[in-house]
Amino acid sequence: MAVLGSLLLLILAATLSVAVAYDPLDPNGNITIKWDVMSWTPDGYVAMVTINNYQTYRQIMAPGWTVGWTWARQEVIWSMVGAQATDQGDCSRFKANLPHCCRRTPAVVDLLPGVPYNQQIANCCRGGVLPAYGQGPSAAAAAFQVSVGQAGTTNRTVRLPRNFTLLGPGPGYTCGRARVVPSTVFLTADRRRKTQALSKLTTPSSSSPAPPLMMSCLCAVTWNVTCTYSQHLASKYPSCCVSFSSFYNDTIVPCAKCACGCDAHKPCVRSERDGKRLAVTGKKHDANANAHGRGNGVAAAAMAAPLLQCTTHMCPVRVHWHVKLNYREYWRAKITIVNFNYRMNYTGWTLVAQHPNLDNITEVFSFDYKPVYFNDQLMEAGPHGNVQSEVLMRKDARTFTFRQGWAFPRKVYFNGDECQMPPPDSYPYLPNAAPPAAASLVGSAVAMAALVFFLMA
Repeated sequence: MAVLGSLLLLILAATLSVAVAYDPLDPNGNITIKWDVMSWTPDGYVAMVTINNYQTYRQIMAPGWTVGWTWARQEVIWSMVGAQATDQGDCSRFKANLPHCCRRTPAVVDLLPGVPYNQQIANCCRGGVLPAYGQGPSAAAAAFQVSVGQAGTTNRTVRLPRNFTLLGPGPGYTCGRARVVPSTVFLTADRRRKTQALSKLTTPSSSSPAPPLMMSCLCAVTWNVTCTYSQHLASKYPSCCVSFSSFYNDTIVPCAKCACGCDAHKPCVRSERDGKRLAVTGKKHDANANAHGRGNGVAAAAMAAPLLQCTTHMCPVRVHWHVKLNYREYWRAKITIVNFNYRMNYTGWTLVAQHPNLDNITEVFSFDYKPVYFNDQLMEAGPHGNVQSEVLMRKDARTFTFRQGWAFPRKVYFNGDECQMPPPDSYPYLPNAAPPAAASLVGSAVAMAALVFFLMA
């Protein structure tokens, strides 16, 4: 019986781990790394590496992405355009013309804006920032060129790298195995000429060594690696929380106590004067991280560590949803986003809310709506560390009600991470009505088909 119980527990744990990584609002979202061999060199090849963000509302913010892998043999990186390896490694076996990187497990980062033109390539040099696909497909791509040596000079001698990793900028992404795919077709800048990566059918030169028979099936010059995100791998705690209020009830439902972990963000800032002083220090830390930290992951992580205002919830970001007004045919909600992190400016942030009445949006104030909202930068904690908007929605007589917390969102995501919601039985309720039962609120959220609105900068 004990063995059966352990087996059931194991199956349940495996099921939950899969469910955690699945995002029902963006089920096909992923980041794909494509590796195209463009030409051969005397001891290897030149490849174009493209990173495409196919996630609808999850971007990669500063200090940006880091891509790593393990070489199959003794390959080296002779040179790179549009990116750089963070560590050259031990190149002592080379007497002259030292490679750019000799590590078996290189880690590659984007170049910063403003590098010389001869180090740039299309879609490079944004400091690793990679917008979400929903913010614009053309911007949701990064690229760099790499010259690989000691790799063989035909598609039968090239071996696929293994164990790809992606930091965006922290943990959370898991990458699968490299898979051979059809070669990519590229358009020139004027879009008048097509070029193509080398094909699998490339004939090996007579001088190249014959590969072992068992490896002949690995012929490849273009391959894809798919990386998926799990919030629970990224952090033990949420990174944002949600609070509620309404015009029909004086109760303000705050974020849950320690919603983002009270032990995860120590020390914190208690006074506004200390906040202003530390905000300046944080900007200096960010500048040092950009200048030096990208070559040292530990140093960069320490410099980028959040410094939060002391709150009961200890979340870097709070989203407040206020049910503001009720008209005959419409109702209005106000959304406020507050940044409690003195060391982070959120540029290009996204906010997603799930609610069944968001298919009847009539007007959006402060943000442009497409059905995607756009907004400017969310500044660091302080007097300017908040943004606001109001949403006017037409009532649907079949479903509209203020009872049982219906007017509040079912889920809220900030920058792709799900925010901690208040307990269902704490939602503001109508006067002369009993407090809603938790079960009825949960049932309402599950039973109604929910649509999504999308805020982005």
